[in-house]
Amino acid sequence: MNSIKAFAPATVANVACGFDIFGFAIEAPGDVVEIKKRDEPGVVITEITGDEGRLPRNAEKNAVTVVMLHLLKHLGIKDFGVEVVLNKNMPLGSGMGSSAASAVAGVVAMNELLGNPLTRQELLPFAMEGEKIASGSAHADNVGPSLLGGFVVIRSYNPLDIFTIPVPDDLYCTLVHPDIEINTKDARFILRSEVSLKNTIAQMGNVAGLVAGLMKSDYELIGRSMVDVIIEPVRSILIPEFNEVKKSAIANGALGCSISGSGPSMFALSMGKANAESAGRAMQQKFADAGIEASMHVSAINKNGASIL
Repeated sequence: MNSIKAFAPATVANVACGFDIFGFAIEAPGDVVEIKKRDEPGVVITEITGDEGRLPRNAEKNAVTVVMLHLLKHLGIKDFGVEVVLNKNMPLGSGMGSSAASAVAGVVAMNELLGNPLTRQELLPFAMEGEKIASGSAHADNVGPSLLGGFVVIRSYNPLDIFTIPVPDDLYCTLVHPDIEINTKDARFILRSEVSLKNTIAQMGNVAGLVAGLMKSDYELIGRSMVDVIIEPVRSILIPEFNEVKKSAIANGALGCSISGSGPSMFALSMGKANAESAGRAMQQKFADAGIEASMHVSAINKNGASIL
């Protein structure tokens, strides 16, 4: 093969109570990366669409190509060259795992072009390097689900221990993105470095409850457990009309609602597609009432993750 095209889906990270340890993939949108062999060694970005010229074209500073460089170095390949085209299909700073999708699509495409020397699980540390260059932190709660699919739990970062858990077939996600931007680095900077014992206990209970609810297909337990007492109270102040949008989602059929990643996107989980769509329309309307346009995506949990097109 001389060329490969790969797709990596958007993701919802944190999932309310699970800061940096929970994440899941949705069906769309997602980034598409096209790579083709070149005669000269090295990784070269030839085109980026959908970024309004904001992303670096330097291969060592872009999430989509940094992962390729790390992979080639790991495999000891020095005389290999590719041209890279990145098609961004989601906004930057959206809370939808934009940089993660680029990193995952890039490393999956390169691995495929090289004959798949590594498994998906083995590609994860390389995808995390893309997150590190983009946001300053090598967290896996976006790249994990985008790469592997499903609902991902990161039990440990050192050593890296990541696995997926089953989710109900009728569980749907509503992802609403208001037309504003929040920088991931800024959203991490405002977080408190210490947490009270009281809030830690409450958060641990909700984390356990959400995992149990998903695995038991207990929708009421899922809803009761989608409570974040540590991160959401701080980050929600960056999102206009957050409380009203959240209330409207739950009042219109959602089990629960919170911030997707570092925001400003908000997500809701619902039983059934109809409830998910109803919640989404209500969320959009609340943003519209404040003069903010918002896009909506409704999807079941994407169990497959990145794919070769």
